Amino acid sequence: MEDLLKRIEINSQVCHGKPVIKGTRMMVESILEYMAGGSSVDDILESFPELNNKDVLACIQFAIETMKNKSVVISD
Repeated sequence: MEDLLKRIEINSQVCHGKPVIKGTRMMVESILEYMAGGSSVDDILESFPELNNKDVLACIQFAIETMKNKSVVISD
């Protein structure tokens, strides 16, 4: 798990400081939005050949770790 998180970086000079896959301008948020929209990991990798499976898993792990420290209220 810790190795996956090393694939994510936050730099105020890149994408307004949003988390990205290290060495790219591909935001974690974008990968998660593709997945929420129904794209599979294979779909994402086909669309973005510079990424690999571990990059996508790192985005998911980052989201998990972020949610562990937050409370979310979902209204009806």
